[in-house]
Amino acid sequence: MEKESKEQLLKKLALRVKELRGTKGVTQEEALHDTGIQFSRIEQAKRDVQLSTVQKLCNYFEISMNEFFNESFGK
Repeated sequence: MEKESKEQLLKKLALRVKELRGTKGVTQEEALHDTGIQFSRIEQAKRDVQLSTVQKLCNYFEISMNEFFNESFGK
């Protein structure tokens, strides 16, 4: 099994967050106001996100961590 680079993982995370934000129908600015999380940095794959931030994202999108990672990271 081939290891994924940090860059590849950050890109998957970026796509997943952007997808979830779009589904929720909020802008990056609205999401920032709601959570205090800089979505622009995450969605540009420029920020390595801490596990606690992923948990906050999951809470905001009302999904489990399992749901968050299964959708994009299993591919």
